[in-house]
Amino acid sequence: YNSYTVKELIDFLIQPYNTVSISDILLEIIAASLGVVSVIFAKNENIFVFPTGIISTVIYVYICYKFILYGDMIINIYYTLMSLYGWYIWSFKVSVNNIIISTSKVIDFVKGIFIFLSTIMIISCVYMFFDRMNYITDYLDIFTSAIFFTAMWLMANKKIEHWIFWIVGNMISIPLYYVKGLGFSSIQFTLFLILAIMGYKEWRKKLIK
Repeated sequence: YNSYTVKELIDFLIQPYNTVSISDILLEIIAASLGVVSVIFAKNENIFVFPTGIISTVIYVYICYKFILYGDMIINIYYTLMSLYGWYIWSFKVSVNNIIISTSKVIDFVKGIFIFLSTIMIISCVYMFFDRMNYITDYLDIFTSAIFFTAMWLMANKKIEHWIFWIVGNMISIPLYYVKGLGFSSIQFTLFLILAIMGYKEWRKKLIK
């Protein structure tokens, strides 16, 4: 029974890659692994979240372009830019004190809503331009893009609520990425979900202290 279950799991992961080159599979594994490492760094409030994240997202830009996942490609371009921004914010003093973990204020929620709605409009236009608004996955892509865009901005500014956005987005992305044919990325989002829950708890403890 156990061997049959393992075989089913392996077939589940490999099936979408029947027509994909070994080099692209290895790239996805590297990108997914670095993505997980990046989230672990984020959980521990370690600045290496950004360089590891940048390498991961740059690889994903290439992968998404090759798989004709334009919405995801734009997400990862944004991740790369926001990682550079976050790296700067976490590295240098932007005020009298270094940026610290905090809860979002009203102005932060307003900015978050603006980013969320703007993302929906921009990604929708991109998908319509490429005539990709045909499947439910396209609409879920747009929705998760908006969630992740907002989460990345909140994370760069060390707002604890960013973990909640990651949790919701990861829950949607786990089945979504397998349907897209990126099984290893689906596993990555499963690990992301676990780490996001752990990260929220860790940051909450630090915030209380």
